Amino acid sequence: METVALASSYDKEGMASTKVLHSCTILTRRIITNRLHILFHFTVTLLLLYYRISHFFNGNRLPALSWALITISELIFTFIWCLTQAFRWRPLSRTVSIDEIPANMNLEGLDVFVCTADPQKEPTMEVMNTIISALALDYPPEKLAVYLSDDAGSYITLYALKEAFAFSKRWLPFCMKYRIKTRCPEAFFSLAKYEELSITDEFSAKKDELEVCNRYIQFGFHVCLISRSSLRASVKLLMFLIMAILLQIIHGDTYMDDNENDEESTKMPLLVYVSRERRPSKPHRFKAGALNALLRVSEKFSNGPYLLVLDCDMYCNDPTSARQAMCFHLDPQMSPSLAFVQFPQMFYNISKNDIYDNQARSAYRIKWQGMDGIRGPSLSGTGFYLKRKALYGSPNCEDKHPSEAQRTFGNLMKFSSGEEIAILKEAKLLASCDYERNTKWGEEARFSYESLLESTFTGYLLHCRGWTSVYLCPTRPCFLGCTTIDMKDALVQLVKWSSGLLQIGLSRFSPLSYGVSRMSILQNMCYGYFIYQPLYAIAFLIYGIIPQLCFLNGIPLYPKVLSSWFAVFSTVYLSAIGQQLHEVLSDGGTTLTWWNEQRIWVIKSVSGSCFGCLDLFMKWSGMKKTTFRLTNKAVDKDKLEKYEKGEFDFQGATMFMIPLSALAILNMVCFIGGLGGISLRRNYEEMFGQIFLSLFIMALSYPMIQGLLKRSKKEKQ
Repeated sequence: METVALASSYDKEGMASTKVLHSCTILTRRIITNRLHILFHFTVTLLLLYYRISHFFNGNRLPALSWALITISELIFTFIWCLTQAFRWRPLSRTVSIDEIPANMNLEGLDVFVCTADPQKEPTMEVMNTIISALALDYPPEKLAVYLSDDAGSYITLYALKEAFAFSKRWLPFCMKYRIKTRCPEAFFSLAKYEELSITDEFSAKKDELEVCNRYIQFGFHVCLISRSSLRASVKLLMFLIMAILLQIIHGDTYMDDNENDEESTKMPLLVYVSRERRPSKPHRFKAGALNALLRVSEKFSNGPYLLVLDCDMYCNDPTSARQAMCFHLDPQMSPSLAFVQFPQMFYNISKNDIYDNQARSAYRIKWQGMDGIRGPSLSGTGFYLKRKALYGSPNCEDKHPSEAQRTFGNLMKFSSGEEIAILKEAKLLASCDYERNTKWGEEARFSYESLLESTFTGYLLHCRGWTSVYLCPTRPCFLGCTTIDMKDALVQLVKWSSGLLQIGLSRFSPLSYGVSRMSILQNMCYGYFIYQPLYAIAFLIYGIIPQLCFLNGIPLYPKVLSSWFAVFSTVYLSAIGQQLHEVLSDGGTTLTWWNEQRIWVIKSVSGSCFGCLDLFMKWSGMKKTTFRLTNKAVDKDKLEKYEKGEFDFQGATMFMIPLSALAILNMVCFIGGLGGISLRRNYEEMFGQIFLSLFIMALSYPMIQGLLKRSKKEKQ
């Protein structure tokens, strides 16, 4: 491995100094191994395709349609595999040195954006814990502002936000006094991390902790009480009616801790609640619209040059994440073209078996590290520190910020009560439905409206305009969220992603046309993989139908087992799974981890991607309107118990599982019927490939078969 230390120089009160704020490690051994494997696997794959194409045109006595379809599926697999290799070309690993940032350095302003849309699916206390953890970031409070966008217009959320701010007045001093790292109260109290307290007086520490714990219990009780009241019905009603703009500043005034006898006070960051206007006749733009509204509103109050975007259930697990990101943004060599610093999405509720592959090891340990070596990763939707200027133009052009004359970078605006009313009035106009009419908001600047995957597509456009990005994966996760624990929510999420990605691939922004002339070939290949991976559905459907039907009718689609060409097919298969197994094991995983990843990859590719393609077709044909499906973040105890046991939960996912169920049943029927024919014809050598394929599919679809059997037993009872 080759480590390169990068120096960052900056001026402080006229004095220049140079500090090493970050370094990157080029993973040389992995690069060499990856490139040798790419050469080997590509050579063998070419031989496989030569066999397919040459035998198709040689006039063999084989069904031309079946042969052509199986060749098409293998071409799709090859195409997507080729795109995937860009991630393995030049992986990097980065580290930072936050201690090198002077404590008295004049850091620029940071605005935190949190979006919520449904208090039923996104529990209010989870949202409040995210807000509290953001308020407690290790960043100058006078430079920090937190904005909550509530598209439900829920009174419960507004009430809870005020309660959360009141609790934060005691929570923040407690965290700073005892140097607590876990500043999400729910996580701190549930895990009982007493070792994090920097204790000088144990009795005083326990007393303070008990007091803060009691306040948190009271806070939660008040929120729970109002959530269960009759207001819940009115909240549901509000979500479907016209919603007026509601914008309220939760003042960030200085707070005196009444439990301390000294004269010290704790400064609090600015906290703003925004519920933008919603009308049935006006486009809503979903999360991208909410982020753009916050972008405009925040310009009137804090106008921080940097933004942190968080999902409402993704709390700050490390208060130093902002300073870690600033290690890159402060680098004068990197900063002019640096758009954002991306942290991985990690989750606190992943089970030991991780049957749904929620840790996304392949994405955050392989793909994002690989993209970091070729101008940086894409936006992941949450956990990124974005330069505000990047949303308004390219690195080389002048700043096109719409309120340039009023910019107050790094300092929160102070105003009297009269000024506050005037600014609130202006800010409300910025959150109205009519503000974006006849403007270019959401087109080629700001958060894009071209796809429901606003962050991924916005990151794609940023890279097309010449911006770069950085991926940082520290040992302690900077952000932790709640992941899906059943098949329904996992597939609902995947359908949205597949539909949104394929929509980009078939638009004028396709990497094959738009991206190829605006970024490097390798970076374009990475985006091409994300955008065209829903095509796996076509390849898997062909591979799940054609070989099985041919097996039933005694038609061979693979070479004889003793043929040299069979060695080519088996080498391609073993090379592919061998590479994935090596990556899992070298990353600290097990063979069970590898198997779970293989199984859920096939399930998601068949079911999720298939319905994603169907969803896009229905939107284009006008049969369906564009909708935004929220993932349910509320935890069900029965589902959680199944998930922790490693059992798949198909409840509510019946529709999504139709393709996979049909393929599993077809495979079993054809396998049983085909074995009878083989015993009569004695052509084991010719049919060995299809026998192995059927057995492999059975092993992958075992959870589906088990689920069908359990359901039939329940129906009989």
